[in-house]
Amino acid sequence: MRGVLKYTSLAAAIAFGADQLSKWWAIQVMEGHTEISVTGFFNLVLGRNTGVSFGLFNEAPPWLLVGITLAIVLMLLVWASRERQPITAVALGLIIGGALGNMLDRLRHSGVTDFLDFHIGGIHWPAFNLADTAIVLGVMLLLFDAFRREMRFLTRP
Repeated sequence: MRGVLKYTSLAAAIAFGADQLSKWWAIQVMEGHTEISVTGFFNLVLGRNTGVSFGLFNEAPPWLLVGITLAIVLMLLVWASRERQPITAVALGLIIGGALGNMLDRLRHSGVTDFLDFHIGGIHWPAFNLADTAIVLGVMLLLFDAFRREMRFLTRP
């Protein structure tokens, strides 16, 4: 495997595996329950999101969302194959693994399994899963790396 592509592959495999394992676990634990209170700010719930972030595009057919996901993953793989920075390679892997985890849910269940519910009082953040978390962490790493590179560029004499 060339260059830092191994970091992309490893991060994608870990994100995908952790996502699928956690979804399987949540489905087992939630059987017969609608909500399990864990702490004063965190519950386990079981839901299926047929759209994308925050329920957008709920009416879109699953095949369309799967096709868009595959196109995005392909573009990220091309980027990763040309990347030299390990942090960027890991970030891309997290996004790819998360996207593939949610895509597999769409294929298997016609929607993405969400089960993590954080709240303050009666205000709930939309339920999400580890694939979503991997995608957000990957994007944050990309932003951090871009900022770091820009700062290094600005401080050069």
